[in-house]
Amino acid sequence: MTVFLQHNRVKLALHTLREAPGPRLLLLHALGDRSPERLSGEVERWPGAVYALDFTGHGSSSVPAGGGYTAEVLMGDADVALAAIGPATVVGRGLGGYIGLLLAGARPGEVRGVAILDGAGLAGGGDTPGPAVVRGVPGALSAPDPFALVELGSDLRPRQYVRRFAELATEHSPLANPIAVCGRQRPAWLEAVLEVPGVVEEPLEAALQRFAAFG
Repeated sequence: MTVFLQHNRVKLALHTLREAPGPRLLLLHALGDRSPERLSGEVERWPGAVYALDFTGHGSSSVPAGGGYTAEVLMGDADVALAAIGPATVVGRGLGGYIGLLLAGARPGEVRGVAILDGAGLAGGGDTPGPAVVRGVPGALSAPDPFALVELGSDLRPRQYVRRFAELATEHSPLANPIAVCGRQRPAWLEAVLEVPGVVEEPLEAALQRFAAFG
């Protein structure tokens, strides 16, 4: 089942992959990707409901005219989804992992743990500005929007900025260790996150077991 949520002028597609009582899980996809159509791997064993969000310009969500994508806009997407489903654990791949971390810092009481996985868009554009030359990027009426691929692929991730979101999550979350790094990639911003007390490295299966036990 898919419902469409309004975020400013964008209609966001929120997919229900499983309806069930118990703790909720929200899946956030990688850059240029879309929500999965079915459950697989470790998330298939999640004991409660599972939802998946298509970010702006991705999947079945609408494509805005002229670009203007930032990680903070996508964090707003995820916040709209979280408001619709209620407190949930977040699993993010690539770009979705970064967005999940920002959301955990912004909504530590509602995000019941976030697992960060490898995937497209995890590194972003580094932590310092550099020259960017963009030529011939066409608009698109269907997803993924080429503007999203360019702009989110070069989105800056300053270490101290990202670290502050991790600190907010670990300081105010009801969980003891609310951030789990479950992949192998270690861009600079993620190395900074791993320096924050309360952030752990562990397999996705172990992280989901911990988060589900909290309820």
